[in-house]
Amino acid sequence: MIKNKKAKWIVRILLLGGTAISMFFVPWILVKAWILPLPDTVQDQVEEAIGHGFDGMIVYVDQTGKPTEYYTAGWKDRKNKIPTDPKSLFKIASISKLYTAVAATKLVKENRLSFDKTLAYYLPEFKDRIENAEEITLRMMIQHRSGIPNFTDNPNYWQNEQENNLNALDFALDLPASFKPNRGYEYSNTNYLLLRRIMDDILGYSHNRYIQEKILNPLDLKNTFFSITEVDLDDVMSGYYVGYEEDFKAREYGMLATAEDVGIFLRALNDGSVFDEGEKEIYPYEYNHGGLVVGYQSLAEYHKDIDAVVVQFINTTDFEGYEWNLSEITINRIVKIIKKNTN
Repeated sequence: MIKNKKAKWIVRILLLGGTAISMFFVPWILVKAWILPLPDTVQDQVEEAIGHGFDGMIVYVDQTGKPTEYYTAGWKDRKNKIPTDPKSLFKIASISKLYTAVAATKLVKENRLSFDKTLAYYLPEFKDRIENAEEITLRMMIQHRSGIPNFTDNPNYWQNEQENNLNALDFALDLPASFKPNRGYEYSNTNYLLLRRIMDDILGYSHNRYIQEKILNPLDLKNTFFSITEVDLDDVMSGYYVGYEEDFKAREYGMLATAEDVGIFLRALNDGSVFDEGEKEIYPYEYNHGGLVVGYQSLAEYHKDIDAVVVQFINTTDFEGYEWNLSEITINRIVKIIKKNTN
């Protein structure tokens, strides 16, 4: 605590100065999106976001006691001028980690996995290629506390990520750890790449089949898929990268789902109905998540105070990350509107 009055004022001035300096470097579109008066409706906010430069947007809202709502604006397919369809399939990217974490929890409850056993125990072939493999537990991997480097942070991976994704683990092996196990936090896709490999080994078949049988089927999620090869491309929302005309729809980026399917899953995760007896108590991961791949960004959130699930899909990304920041500002404003209209 700063007790000297003069010192307090100096700190205050420095903080204000720092804010002014940082604001100078913040893109005006982010400032504008943040300070604009809050619209009266979610639909108005979605249309306002399109005005900030997004190509297309889907928002799903499931609030207890009210009908499920869908809000859309912009293009599903920019080139062919096809309007956004709320039932479109979307590449959900890292939201898929929630499904993996739930599946791993079920395997632990079945005594087929242990969160406290190590990476080296399950994958001894990597003992000398991943630093601290004999100390890193599955729990640390699920919680991004392993210190294993993130393969998508390797610049060489992005030289041809579609081809390199076939051997993505190669871009994280033989590298120094980011920190000692359980001594820090760093989001790393490598954790889940390894976890899924372990699950495949334990099951003797693809973890996707297990997720289908244990999660998707019980929740009747018929519009969730594991690969672009399983769906009709016409059902998929196009994906765009700022500065490029290319539609990234046909590229392989893992799981796809409708906003409704993601919303149903997220509510089941948060209310515990996705779990069998004894599973919720040992579940070690998050209850909300985002996803980001080229052309696609998604956010899935549950807000307990208003008992509402909000899923936001946006089919525009960029290198600098401004579009992601704009996406976060947008969903925060949407939640504020829902709360205002609830009270």
